[in-house]
Amino acid sequence: NGKRSGGPRSPGAGSEIFTPAHEENVRFIYEAWQCVERDLRSQMGSERGLVEEYVEKMPNPSLKAFKPVDLGDLKRRNTQDAKKS
Repeated sequence: NGKRSGGPRSPGAGSEIFTPAHEENVRFIYEAWQCVERDLRSQMGSERGLVEEYVEKMPNPSLKAFKPVDLGDLKRRNTQDAKKS
């Protein structure tokens, strides 16, 4: 039925315990992001939308060489490293 129990999850091999408060926060962020994505999709077909992209007027020069991190790739590598140990 998709419902989760109210208590923390039992830890499995190499997993973390997630409290109900943590799961509520994750659910809130996920649902909020879904709204942002929906607004972005609906804005593509119209001139005016609710979502506005923020762009720095004076970017920080120390961030010039910043390269975004692929969090999914980082997690996969950390998981593989943990399995090797």
